[in-house]
Amino acid sequence: MKIVMLGHKRIPSREGGVEIVVEELATRMADKGHAVTVYNRKGTHVAGSANEQTEYGKKYKYKGVQVKTAFTLPQKSLNAIVYSFFATIKACFSGADVIHFHAEGPCSMIPLARLFGKKCVATIHGLDWQRAKWGGFATKFLLFGEKMAAKHADRVIVLSEGVKKYFQDTYERETIVIPNGITKPENREPNIIMYKYGLHGEDYLLFLARLVPEKGVHTLLEAYEKSNVKIPLVIAGGSSHSNEYCQKIEAMAEKINAEASKSHTGQKVIMTGFVQGKELEELYSNAMLYILPSEIEGMPLSLLEAMSYGNLCLTSDIPENADVTEDYGYSFVSGDVNSLTEKLIEVCVEAEPLRNTEKYTRESIQAFILGKYNWDDVTKRTLECYEGINRK
Repeated sequence: MKIVMLGHKRIPSREGGVEIVVEELATRMADKGHAVTVYNRKGTHVAGSANEQTEYGKKYKYKGVQVKTAFTLPQKSLNAIVYSFFATIKACFSGADVIHFHAEGPCSMIPLARLFGKKCVATIHGLDWQRAKWGGFATKFLLFGEKMAAKHADRVIVLSEGVKKYFQDTYERETIVIPNGITKPENREPNIIMYKYGLHGEDYLLFLARLVPEKGVHTLLEAYEKSNVKIPLVIAGGSSHSNEYCQKIEAMAEKINAEASKSHTGQKVIMTGFVQGKELEELYSNAMLYILPSEIEGMPLSLLEAMSYGNLCLTSDIPENADVTEDYGYSFVSGDVNSLTEKLIEVCVEAEPLRNTEKYTRESIQAFILGKYNWDDVTKRTLECYEGINRK
């Protein structure tokens, strides 16, 4: 089968969940013998040019996947729509049996692909128009993409039952729930993080995700300061179209560190910026507690990853987080600083006893999440979706 995927920024990359999903699906499908092409987006890495993977050019093979680059404009307001148009045009002339659109914005081009007689699958990774970083035009564009997916895609894939219900209630559109997957990671000793940040393992709290308003990092910093928990808080992640928000987070972190230095409270916020590779693996492997205070999610890959390393997890109580952790994690009321403060103190105090119970050992948490989510199963179900529409 000839398959085209578009909607991500680039692969290989960890700039966001969409990039991880496209890479995992595309490489597995190629390994099964399918001809897979993905269209990367021209532009710079969201965390800065220092994080570009310069060994890859405009056109290359990556783990059996043909990767091509589609033109776009550097302006944030036009970047996604211009890329989506040119990537779709290229896909329509590629001889593809299926074009798989990822995320709401790129789905705006599904009617164009249908004009060329192409079979189209849309994956809605989250209700992107709800995210706080977008303005008026961007919100309208994302909503338009959502509507085009609902009305014109041959199949719509969603990641959670909540979004499935939303599409049924809003558009009377049936969707297929195929959640994200995870693979068993390699746990690493603290070497890079010991040298760079003075972290030795089980001695820090970890937030690892993009620094955007809907991830709730501001709520976490307020709660951390209020809790007076004397364990460093590591904030790991790069920005994505939200530099103003990043500046706000950095200012909050500097204030906490300055106050802690004066009063000797022992609190410390460590801002790492964008991380990947062994440094990321070490941060996941050695955290005492992973915290995800997000107010909006599609399906949080960072939470799946944290649990795949066997981390204790404290998350906001939105359904998308609760569906992942079930009763293998702790939660607080989303957006509520006091609720997060109370739970943060509780879990930090109980962390050692919890680790000595069978349910909350690293091995138990890891076995639970790896048994629940699997990329090979996700790939199989997605291919079945393609085959179903090609039989029509």
